[in-house]
Amino acid sequence: MSQNISLEQQVEDSLAGKRLDQIAATLFSQFSRSRLKGWIQSGELLVDGKVRKPKEKLVGGELLTISAELEVEESWEPNDIELDIVYEDEDLLVINKPAGMVVHPGAGHQQGTVLNGLVYRSDAQATLPRAGIVHRLDKETSGLMVVAKNLEAHTSLVGQLQDKSVHREYEAIVIGEMTGGGMVDQPIARHPTQRTRMAVVHSGKPAVTHYRIIERYRSHTRLSVRLETGRTHQIRVHMTHVQHPLLGDPVYGGRLKLPKGATPELIDELRAFRRQALHAKKLGLQHPRTDEYCEWEVPLPADMLHLLDVLSDDLKKNGPNYD
Repeated sequence: MSQNISLEQQVEDSLAGKRLDQIAATLFSQFSRSRLKGWIQSGELLVDGKVRKPKEKLVGGELLTISAELEVEESWEPNDIELDIVYEDEDLLVINKPAGMVVHPGAGHQQGTVLNGLVYRSDAQATLPRAGIVHRLDKETSGLMVVAKNLEAHTSLVGQLQDKSVHREYEAIVIGEMTGGGMVDQPIARHPTQRTRMAVVHSGKPAVTHYRIIERYRSHTRLSVRLETGRTHQIRVHMTHVQHPLLGDPVYGGRLKLPKGATPELIDELRAFRRQALHAKKLGLQHPRTDEYCEWEVPLPADMLHLLDVLSDDLKKNGPNYD
């Protein structure tokens, strides 16, 4: 399965003095560096209509053109997986991902992922970078994610994510009674010693999270959270940084906090919730073809709704007990 592509980009002055392969990776970020280098060497990626070497430096203002056949970049096994499709047209898919499903194959998860399900639905997805997936949700985070169905849509969606114009709103249940909304503007990078974790690190990438209170319970708070950036584990790391980790988070959650006089039922429910209480509730973006703003919203999953009912019942029976 393959498709013919024809793209062009002009080299901005800010990229002057950089190597062709570096500039190509910046201007055509939807493709891997190895694929771009191959196109440069084969003459399918030209500079002002001429073949140039990958390491040659450009002066700015040149026109880069790609005329190539896009082959399947990786070998992914199709899996017949039922995906909850919220919206679909010729350019994009919007999926409501359940908690427990991995988005992209990796160590220990070669099958059963969203990507495996996508390539089963359509061979054309396999020709796109990461099968059209432009952003991820953690395995145990539920909710909305958008997938491109063609290269033009992929380029548009990646660009919108990069310029922070995609609206992403989550709901979360955090530990502790928060007194008000706010913003966390702290850089994130891999933890310096625990490599499976992310952390607020001075030298990390910029990350901004906005949050507001929806409802307060005894020892817990329900939040609406909006992302400006999309760093790995961003909400989980930022809420932990402000000492209100997500309820149930197995990595960043810390010790379970129980309200005074908690009933055995409440204690059992809190202990039984074994995933981070986080749901990608709302997603908004400019449609790649029409440029119209589109927005989708899905309700909270059953496990979070049940947990909120239990917390509400506890609040009604015992009254507020804010610290």
